[in-house]
Amino acid sequence: MSPFPVNKTLSIAVTARSMHIGPYQLRNNLIVAPMAGVTDRPFRQLCKTMGAGMAVSEMVASNSLLWGSEKTRRRANHDGEVDPISVQIAGADPLMLAEAARYNVDQGAQIIDINMGCPAKKICNVMAGSALLKDEPLVGRILDAVVGAVNAPVTLKIRTGWDRGNRNAIQIARTAEQAGIQALAIHGRTRACGFSGDAEYDTIAAVKAEVGIPVIANGDISTPEQVKEVLDYTRADAVMIGRAAQGRPWMFREIQHYLETGGRLPPPEVEEIHRVLIAHLNDLYEFYGNYTGVRVARKHISWYTKGLAGSAALRHAMNQLETCFEQLEAVNVFFAQLADRGQRLTYAEELAV
Repeated sequence: MSPFPVNKTLSIAVTARSMHIGPYQLRNNLIVAPMAGVTDRPFRQLCKTMGAGMAVSEMVASNSLLWGSEKTRRRANHDGEVDPISVQIAGADPLMLAEAARYNVDQGAQIIDINMGCPAKKICNVMAGSALLKDEPLVGRILDAVVGAVNAPVTLKIRTGWDRGNRNAIQIARTAEQAGIQALAIHGRTRACGFSGDAEYDTIAAVKAEVGIPVIANGDISTPEQVKEVLDYTRADAVMIGRAAQGRPWMFREIQHYLETGGRLPPPEVEEIHRVLIAHLNDLYEFYGNYTGVRVARKHISWYTKGLAGSAALRHAMNQLETCFEQLEAVNVFFAQLADRGQRLTYAEELAV
């Protein structure tokens, strides 16, 4: 059942519009959400190539002691990435977050995003991420410190509140606007909800009605129809898509086409899924090196092939393979077997097999 009230007066409109964040004009209003362990440079670049207007990096810790680590250096690597480059920082200390913002701008970040939306225990236990929503004065100090530290637009990601009895997104949004935040992304759950239950959009709509800065809706958005419903219902300026894009980077072109025309693009054929996956794997190997690249690639292979005939056996085999060559060979054999069936099945048709 749709979470939105029926409104038969609404018609398909051109809502795949561009939007600005500071001086940067996005090609459209479809944004890839920051996801730890997912939105690395290869994934961000792929999503942008396939239609996303912006992709936010996985979060970078504000602790300067970690900046020399290999993981942090990779997260600050934006070589060849299409503008604008948005980097998310996480922490709870205003001065450390300000310094982290300066560090990342020096490394090429064009937009700084502050994480006040992550519900993970390891983040909330140090009073970072969405746990910050419990301390509104600290939120204000952090926003003032980061905005004042860099000559670059600063954005903020939050949840609707820290539990269902304490939804304070409107108050946080007002504070953010006063501090000079350039855009606000809101996940339609509280910190206490984690990722359970359904996202709600009433709070996002209420925030949009209260502030003048761009508002980005996030949470449980996985189809072109849902994107339109969310934009119509909340009047948000953009949508942010996370888990639904895993293994489906082409969804951004599908959404843009639907918003502009009211019609659906054909889903990708299996041969295109194969081609996109192989290119993505090679980017991962180059970015991480062979050892780490193979391990990072396993989850992406699982996401790309989910629902395809025989994919369970492929996923099991992936955990036993240790080299790039073995991994690529297994993927090629898998897709060759699909082709040998003499059918040109689309991804959607395979899901129904």
